[in-house]
Amino acid sequence: MSTPLRAAEVRQYHELGYLVPEFRLPEQRVAQLREALDRLIRDNPGVRPEKLVSAHLTRSGGQANAEGVRGQAAFLELAMDASILDAVEQLIGPDVILWGCHVFCKPAGDGHETPWHQDGHYWPIRPLANCTVWVALEESSIDNGCLRVIPRSHLAKVSHPHLHEDRADVALQQRLSDDSFDADTAVDLELQPGQMSMHDVYMIHGANANRSTKRRTGVALRYMPGTSVFERDLNPVDGKSGVPVAFATRPLWLLRGQDRSGRNDLRVGH
Repeated sequence: MSTPLRAAEVRQYHELGYLVPEFRLPEQRVAQLREALDRLIRDNPGVRPEKLVSAHLTRSGGQANAEGVRGQAAFLELAMDASILDAVEQLIGPDVILWGCHVFCKPAGDGHETPWHQDGHYWPIRPLANCTVWVALEESSIDNGCLRVIPRSHLAKVSHPHLHEDRADVALQQRLSDDSFDADTAVDLELQPGQMSMHDVYMIHGANANRSTKRRTGVALRYMPGTSVFERDLNPVDGKSGVPVAFATRPLWLLRGQDRSGRNDLRVGH
């Protein structure tokens, strides 16, 4: 295993809950991924581009996956990138399971807000543990709604209450209660194409709406350690996230090490 993350970067991840590493994808790779993004959007005209769940899953004959999205193999290849996996291994250990990939594409002018939330509120992972790698395919700035994080909000490992919002103009319909954090401490993670951020499952984060003239797209790759279990019979928000999920049939990939729990079904969905 190479070590793409410096020791100081690993410390920052554990202390602050997030990281923007120095290493980044080559320009040619980013260009190929943008082509895959354009195909993804073209193949899913009925899906809001902020809600392209399981974009890495493809089906024969170009059929939609269980979550209603016609995926692109390029995103699965990205999730298996050796440099990304090396970095993830530095943060969560040698046993790495890929369980999700969500493309968040915010169109210019009307890209939906992503309310403040914690990822673990939505996910059937027990115990809660995950590293999300958020790869920028286009410039992600304050103007077009870049990712925002609350430093150190992961340290207590507490899942805070979320409120349901029945709104059509948000990427997720669960919003963190305002008294759970101080929004004035937020840090904006501005990224150039090919750069990425990494954050902990308990990290409080969100993103403003895109009112600019520039589209903003990131690919969120979801990795959990082999000590956790993807509990397929759980749906923590009972279908009220505003995003369709099919946890019972979601395929898992053991990319590094072992399934230490011995309970993860690595055959379902393949």
